[in-house]
Amino acid sequence: MMNNTRAVGVVLLLLITLLGACGGKDASSAVPPSSGQMADKLVQQMQQTKFASLDGKMIKMMYHLDPAVLEDYAVRTPLLNVRTDEIAILKVKDAADLNAVETAVRERAADVQRQYESYEKAQYEKAVRYKIVTRDRYVLFVISDRADQLLQTYDSFFASK
Repeated sequence: MMNNTRAVGVVLLLLITLLGACGGKDASSAVPPSSGQMADKLVQQMQQTKFASLDGKMIKMMYHLDPAVLEDYAVRTPLLNVRTDEIAILKVKDAADLNAVETAVRERAADVQRQYESYEKAQYEKAVRYKIVTRDRYVLFVISDRADQLLQTYDSFFASK
């Protein structure tokens, strides 16, 4: 009787272990956080305390981009217009719109460069070194002295968990 009880206990323990292992997330189904969550995490690393979040109207004006093509977005710009640091994470609804979004982001980079070209040399040089990364249906735009570090963090959002 004691051996039967012990055997049943062992079988139950194995069953629970197997079911628990089957219930885990498949690495290929890992979903990145929202654009806003990603942008907030990146902003924390920039060591600049005052950023503004852009709404759809401002994105249309500053990025020459219709926000209707975006499923999700987050754009953080300096609250005061004395720095060029900027982060935009734009998730398109349709992958066919990726090229148009990348073009709009390049236009934004050119606008920032023109704005600082004769105003503040260090900020202009930073704006020239902007980064654009496309991954899945996301476009990341970064102007920052810490761009390489921010790109590593951004890549981690898509890593299999």
